[in-house]
Amino acid sequence: MAEEKKKRLRGFAGIVSKQVEPLNDNEKFKQKYKDTQVKVLLNAKDGKYAALLVIDKGTIHVEDFKNKPKENLKKKVLGWDGLLQTKTKTFVGLLESDDISLGKVIGKIVTGRIKIRGIKHVLVLLPLFSL
Repeated sequence: MAEEKKKRLRGFAGIVSKQVEPLNDNEKFKQKYKDTQVKVLLNAKDGKYAALLVIDKGTIHVEDFKNKPKENLKKKVLGWDGLLQTKTKTFVGLLESDDISLGKVIGKIVTGRIKIRGIKHVLVLLPLFSL
């Protein structure tokens, strides 16, 4: 039997995938998120694809979805628990930062550079990048 070929993620989802999927081999991640089931949609408004980050009992994977038309990203369609939406440049700045803090994120929300829905589910992501 041939192995099933893994689907290549496009655009922003591919970038996010390369950042978070190595966590599947991290024991700290597996222990910390062993009871967590959450879906967070990361939408780079100026890109063609959004990334749906799925944490399911100690594993993490990313799915890509076209972000045009807007109906593709509705909560009823994708079933996400949280939404984080901003421009690609802001996302990349957050992903590359060694010190992602709640204060920095809140500052960007207040200035209107980041849109969040379901904040308690999105906050699950903050500790991810320090593992």
